This record gives sequence, structure tokens and C-alpha cells, in this order.
Amino acid sequence: MTTNSPESSRATGREVLRVVRGRPTSDGAGVKLTRVIGQGDLDMLDPFLMLDEFRSDSASDYIAGFPEHPHRGFETVTYMLAGRMRHRDNQGNSGLLSAGSVQWMTAGRGILHSEMPEQEDGLMWGFQLWVNLPAKDKMTAPRYQDIAPEQVPEVALGGAVVRVVAGSFGGQDGAVQGIATQPLYLDVHLSAGASLTVPIDAGHNAFAYVYEGRADIGADAKRLERGDLGVLGSGESVTLAAPKGAARLIVVAGRPLQEPVAKYGPFVMNTPQQIVQAVEDFRAGRF
Repeated sequence: MTTNSPESSRATGREVLRVVRGRPTSDGAGVKLTRVIGQGDLDMLDPFLMLDEFRSDSASDYIAGFPEHPHRGFETVTYMLAGRMRHRDNQGNSGLLSAGSVQWMTAGRGILHSEMPEQEDGLMWGFQLWVNLPAKDKMTAPRYQDIAPEQVPEVALGGAVVRVVAGSFGGQDGAVQGIATQPLYLDVHLSAGASLTVPIDAGHNAFAYVYEGRADIGADAKRLERGDLGVLGSGESVTLAAPKGAARLIVVAGRPLQEPVAKYGPFVMNTPQQIVQAVEDFRAGRF
């Protein structure tokens, strides 16, 4: 079965330039996860600074959570596949992340937040993506978008179901709006034998990450297994196919900023001097 988005039928297809595997690590108070972007094999993919997948049904891997910590200069995107996580921040926001929900937090000039499990057993599974902010927006006011599962639009095309987290697909605008890098963030479910063509803005950097099953990605039909990230080359679309069984993957794209990047833990700015200022502001309680 083949399903294609009609607006992209004549678009130039992207190929997979390289395949990257994540590395086991831990973060927060010891949460075990896999770092896919933000490690030695793929330091960043402008404007994306980090991609983590957390997946465990052992409470000891996630129960300590992510106690209160600061951010400045970028955005964090948490997308849940299973489990329950509570967000709180010093701007007065609180939200429950459950299966299918999204939290898009713009740290801007500074925010303190925590993400703590609201379960003591069972599967905890999802992604956190860090998206850079342009220099002009790094000191903007913090903002928080909490999207419930039922607020994420879905598009069904034959053997494919696409959840539109950000950007647009199949005539549906994503749940998250007003992001500087104009991101596309799709959660794609392909049934066995299905294929799908996804339009992507020609100037945007993009990747596909398979989190269940296996999929053939791009004009070169590169086979990606579960846990593989494919960095996509130039073009106006990408073709996804699941010839050997059902597959699930995320497709993410964004406008590259092409600006200097200075990183130090939870702070991402443009110069080392701005990083020093961020540390001083945090220590002085100015977040």
C-alpha cells in the first residue's frame, strides 16, 4: 500500500547522508537515556542541539527524575509516548505529561524547572529535543506550551497515521505554534507495506529517527533500524516506507540559524562572555 501527500508529489526527494546511533548516558538525578544528538558522533544539527530518548520499564532507571534546574538561550521539547511526568517551573506553570502529550518550553532569558515521574512502575518512554534560539530571541521572556494528547492533530493517509506536533502536514497545522526556527515535528506510524512522502522546506535541516520497527528512508531507500537516526540531505521532501512490517518514527526539521554557538551545561548562547553572564545571573537568583 502506498500513501503520498499530494502537495509533494513533484518535490525533490532527500536522501540519507549518514546514519547515527545514540549513546547510553544519564542525566538529571540519574535518569538513564540514549543521547542521539549532542554526542560525539553528532554534536548538533543546526538548530537542534540535543535529542534524547528515554525508555525503560524499570523504575530505578527514571524514578529520580529531573529535579529543579536552569535553562537559558534555547527551547526544550518533551514528547511522551508512555508514562507520566510532572512539569513545574518558577514562572508558575505546572503540567502533566502523559502518553501523546507535548511540552514546548522556551527558556529565553532564564527559567528554573523540574520534570518528575508521577509513577513508581511501568514504562516511561519519550523524547526530549533541544532547539536553539536565534541571538535576537535568546533573552526573550520564558514561555511554556502544554499540549494535551487530544490537542495534537492526526492525519490518516492509507496505511500511515501522522501526529502533527509542529509545522504542518496534510492540511493540518501542528499543535505547537510561534517557534522562531519554523520547525516540523511529526510522529509517523506506518503499517506494514505503507509508504509516505513528507514535504520539508528546502532550506531546513532535517532528520528521521526510527523508534520502533525498521523503515526505508529517503530517495535512496536507506534501511534504518530501531534506534537509528538518519541525517537527511537537501531536497523538498522525504519518502518513508515500511516494507518489512510496521514502523514508527519521528521526522523533525528546522531552519538553521547559522550563528555561533557557545554551550555550557543548561546554557546555550552565542559567546563565552554570555555564558559567564548566564552563570552569574543564575547564581545571583536572577532567573
